[in-house]
Amino acid sequence: MTTTPAPTTDLTVDPAALRASVRDKYKEVALRPDGDFHFHTGRRLAALLGYHPDLVDHLPDRAVESFAGVANPFSVHPVGQEDRLVDIGSGGGFDAFVAAQLVGERGRVVGVDMTTEMLDKARVTAAQLGLDHVGFREGIAEELPVDDGWADVVIANGVLNLVADKRGVFAEIHRVLRPGGRLQFADITVSGDVPAEAACDIDLWTDCIAGGLSPDDWCDVVRGAGFVDVEMGPAVDAFGGAPGERNARRFDVYAHAFSARRPA
Repeated sequence: MTTTPAPTTDLTVDPAALRASVRDKYKEVALRPDGDFHFHTGRRLAALLGYHPDLVDHLPDRAVESFAGVANPFSVHPVGQEDRLVDIGSGGGFDAFVAAQLVGERGRVVGVDMTTEMLDKARVTAAQLGLDHVGFREGIAEELPVDDGWADVVIANGVLNLVADKRGVFAEIHRVLRPGGRLQFADITVSGDVPAEAACDIDLWTDCIAGGLSPDDWCDVVRGAGFVDVEMGPAVDAFGGAPGERNARRFDVYAHAFSARRPA
């Protein structure tokens, strides 16, 4: 059964132009993780979002410093030993390295990212850590370089709001998940009114404002892609104390972790 996705998923910006802007911003996060960004990064952010210290503290700085998520996708449902997991928008690899510990050596983790500098950083770190069961592939969320039905779990963290075509990305996630597989993503929710001119502003998209949806709209779009058992975790103030807090308050922006399942 399918439903009609919310009107807020209609394309309001050019997807190629948006991707180019996102690449530019996250290139800087890869190369200058201590730079001035509108969001928190690194270990401080991981602690803010509730990642368990046992999964984070032993990781080298280069594995954590470019982390720029908005909530904890592992908080809504456990990841199993031996699971095959895809991390969309894997960036410098932080969530992939956390996942590697959860799936164990007999599991498999594939990170997908479109920013060369992030991929280079993640691959070097994985090699230094000796993580043979973790790999990183170049690609975009709407065209994942993953076989049909390969994944037990697909995660994303603060990434899907940056994709113009929400319908397309959730259809692609549905494709790569096995029947019964689980989607676990964290993203921003926007409950305030975003004017039409703001929804067309690429800078507001890359600032994680204009591309967000309301909590209900996120759930509706996920269900519209054929997922069931859609659940949403508690609100997280991901921008509190960050330079982007003013815009976050203006548009009532918070973050949530979501989970859903592809029907068996």
